[in-house]
Amino acid sequence: MGSYVGRFAPSPTGPLHAGSLVAALASWLDARAHGGRWLVRIEDVDTPRCDPGATETILRQLADCALWADEAPVLQSTRGARYQRALDELVSQGRAYPCACSRKDIEEALAAAGQQQERHGELVYPGTCRQGLHGRAGRSWRLRVEPGRVCWNDRRLGAQQQDVEHEVGDFVLKRADGLWAYQLAVVVDDAEQGISDVVRGEDLADNTARQIQLQRALGVAPPRYLHTPLVLGVNGEKLSKQNGATPLDTSDPLTALNAAAQALGLQQHNGTTADVLAAWRSQWRDFYNRPGD
Repeated sequence: MGSYVGRFAPSPTGPLHAGSLVAALASWLDARAHGGRWLVRIEDVDTPRCDPGATETILRQLADCALWADEAPVLQSTRGARYQRALDELVSQGRAYPCACSRKDIEEALAAAGQQQERHGELVYPGTCRQGLHGRAGRSWRLRVEPGRVCWNDRRLGAQQQDVEHEVGDFVLKRADGLWAYQLAVVVDDAEQGISDVVRGEDLADNTARQIQLQRALGVAPPRYLHTPLVLGVNGEKLSKQNGATPLDTSDPLTALNAAAQALGLQQHNGTTADVLAAWRSQWRDFYNRPGD
């Protein structure tokens, strides 16, 4: 796969919180421990959920913690033409098709078939429009997924597999509101930026099989994956704005970084920010070696 290129890709729905910093620190350490480059990508395709000013706040928080990227950040909101080219390619292959179904349509189809309706809050698409729209107007675009299990190895979680056809169904590439779906945007961006290693929170592990299907369809090599431990809220769920996560206080970056390091199983250190980052960088390979290291 060539030289190491990693990335941190936050969504600007608000400032970073403690859980976000865990993913940022892990991806930065992995890149630096392997002598690679580290990029920041702002995943702002879901514009209704983005907060004005959040991108600038996130970049300032990273800078406060001395997590410097090697290039200027890329904003997904500027890349619509690239996503359209990828969709056009999938359509030309017969791998993408228009879908006329609303959420209510899908719920009713699943109920009529006596099938479980939701998986992790998502509806498992029953393939209603696979064979055509039958006179209805298309609303979104979906990937025609391939049958069989997708298998991959996660550098922390080990061997993973998922039957996308039966556990997810044909998934959305472009939404009914005209916005690009996360799955397509992230695959196109990772490929174009030459990302060799994706280091991100464990809550995103469930997306991996879908992204591998898209990578195969677009003819791009999949990166290696490492999914980090999650920071949980008081209710036991992933820490987020929805369950009480507060904005990360980077006025004392060492305290914030030590908390993130502890979540990753690294020893806490005192000293300058540069010193502690250097200490963790030297430990990192002992935790998560890549194949071939």
